[in-house]
Amino acid sequence: MTSPADAHSGGGAAAQQKKLKLLAVTACPTGIAHTYMAAEKLQQAADALGIEMKVETQGSIGAENVLTDNDVRGADGVIIAADKDVDRSRFEGKRVLSVGVSEGISHPEQLIEQVRSAPVHGGGDGGATSAASSSGSGKERSAAYKALMNGVSFMIPFVVVGGLLIAVALAIGGHTTPDGIEIPKDSFWYDINALGGLGFKLMLPIFSGYIAFALGDRPALVPGMIGGFLAYDGVGIYGADANAGFLGAIATGFLAGYVVLWIRKIRVPKFVQPIMPIIVVPIVSTLIVGLFFIYVIGTPISWVFTHLTSWLNGMTGSSAIVLGAVIGLMIAFDMGGPVNKTAFLVGTGLIGTNNAVMGMAAAAIPVMPLGQGLATLLRRKLYTQQERDTGIAALFMGFFGISEGAIPFAAARPAQVIPANMLGGAVAGAIAGLAGVEDSVPHGGPIVAVFTAIDGVAMFFVAIVAGVLVTALATNALLELKASRQSAKQEKQARPASVPHPATAPEPGLATARAGAAAQNSVSATQVTAPAPAPTAATAEPEPAPEVLSGYLTEQTVKRQLDAHDKEAAIHEMASLLAATGKVADVEELVQTALRREEQGTTGLGEEIAIPHAKTDAVTAPVVGFARSAEGIEWGSLDGTEAKLVFMISVPEAAAGDEHLRILALLSRKLMDPDFRARLQTAEDEAAILRVLAEVQ
Repeated sequence: MTSPADAHSGGGAAAQQKKLKLLAVTACPTGIAHTYMAAEKLQQAADALGIEMKVETQGSIGAENVLTDNDVRGADGVIIAADKDVDRSRFEGKRVLSVGVSEGISHPEQLIEQVRSAPVHGGGDGGATSAASSSGSGKERSAAYKALMNGVSFMIPFVVVGGLLIAVALAIGGHTTPDGIEIPKDSFWYDINALGGLGFKLMLPIFSGYIAFALGDRPALVPGMIGGFLAYDGVGIYGADANAGFLGAIATGFLAGYVVLWIRKIRVPKFVQPIMPIIVVPIVSTLIVGLFFIYVIGTPISWVFTHLTSWLNGMTGSSAIVLGAVIGLMIAFDMGGPVNKTAFLVGTGLIGTNNAVMGMAAAAIPVMPLGQGLATLLRRKLYTQQERDTGIAALFMGFFGISEGAIPFAAARPAQVIPANMLGGAVAGAIAGLAGVEDSVPHGGPIVAVFTAIDGVAMFFVAIVAGVLVTALATNALLELKASRQSAKQEKQARPASVPHPATAPEPGLATARAGAAAQNSVSATQVTAPAPAPTAATAEPEPAPEVLSGYLTEQTVKRQLDAHDKEAAIHEMASLLAATGKVADVEELVQTALRREEQGTTGLGEEIAIPHAKTDAVTAPVVGFARSAEGIEWGSLDGTEAKLVFMISVPEAAAGDEHLRILALLSRKLMDPDFRARLQTAEDEAAILRVLAEVQ
């Protein structure tokens, strides 16, 4: 039997699409606006295409519209638009397409088309990894990338805590000896240093373990962590010539994760299945990873260490500039790995006979953490809040010659960070070699100059500063180059979306909505002086003002046109608008809180929308403001559009929890409706604006 909707859509293709039932999950790291924007966009696209869809949002206020077992059982496919891990075990046997949350906002129609040919999760086409990496979108976060970032996020606290404890202990309790900067064993600061060392000892096992965990779940945690220990202390555990460092930990993490995934695909008798995840899989995978590392990975590492040492010793009589550049390149390459240790040990071994080689190494050692820390300060928008916080800690560690402060950055973006580190290290080493800088202790960084172990202090600092600047600028340039290439690739992929495709033919719903928005804009532009159909002041006067967002947004907090032309001025103007309600105790503090929130990440949501928000006791009660900008204000939005619709949400700390997020969620969803945005743009006065905003529920 053909429904009216089928008949209206026309043809068998539409009828076939009506039978499709899709599910979606949206989530972003902060779980606020983008989660709900992606959900709304996907729902709108599905409705326009005549497809049944249910979207689960995993926001900061918890999961909403949760997918049930019955939903999953009857689904033809699942779209996961998320920039954080989403549990896929419930989608076994279903086609799963995994992309970044911004793809859900930008290209919902494409995702609906792609999910129909996506790999089956848990089937012959692979599990979580294939579903994540084979979507064809080009912008999605692959399973490998997410696993790497999972390891980095768990490693960072160990790097920061361990590094800062060691730095404090060295600064207060350390003194210079022929063996380096040491702390007396009977000192309180010796124990603090030991605690910091324990943090560093756990750093690589945690890193490797949680890479594996993200790929293979809990059974992969044991082989991943044991592999990480082998990478950290191969010398002590199995007598290796050198430790593999963080690059070795990346290798063991991925090896453990994929080995576990492979083992779990093996069919076993039912009586064995209960012990597979707790006994069989961890033991077998640990043996495979451990023995592979010792006998396969360890051998080439030892070979590299031996031959690099011999080669570098042969260079000690060559040009100081060339030798310094090579030492700097090696120091900066793997930060604790075999290449780094080779350069460091050669420099250490020559102390007393040729202190200049150690001087080159000492100048290069702090370049990586100082350079990465400076990079986060110079171009904050390129980094997450966690990375910016880690950058501050890296600056502190760099001063004390703790190069491990740069490992989180190199682990997260090796293709950009490692070359930049090596370039800066080479510059620092070459300048130190040219100037004849000498170091009499086996340690590096500005701290050794403080302890008077450096000859040629001025040029030592010149070398460090030059290397740090080169590293910071090169890192940011490479990150921006990567971003621009990704943007160009996305634009290229987006172009075919405008070409009609048989699978996406029934798009009149979206077209009608957009045409309606355009028509309203056109009417507004051509009938400014003509009588408007909206209620006049005379007819509107007796109507009660509609309640908008629980009464937090009133006619008093609405402004038809902002005077500001930049983001900071707009936030000042919006704060002053809110202050007119009497609910703002400190306007300047409200402004500063909102600006600090912008530093964490833009509140420009795209689609010409910005929603700056602040949690602060500078306001005595929740209050929301709205204003328009005809010209648009640059807000750093994901889609590059300038903000013309600006909302500002302010809540006191005591009421900042779910209420703050609830308002954001309501606005984010409703603002994805192009017809709603068009009517908001063309509303004639404050009362008309309020009537439109009253639809936000």
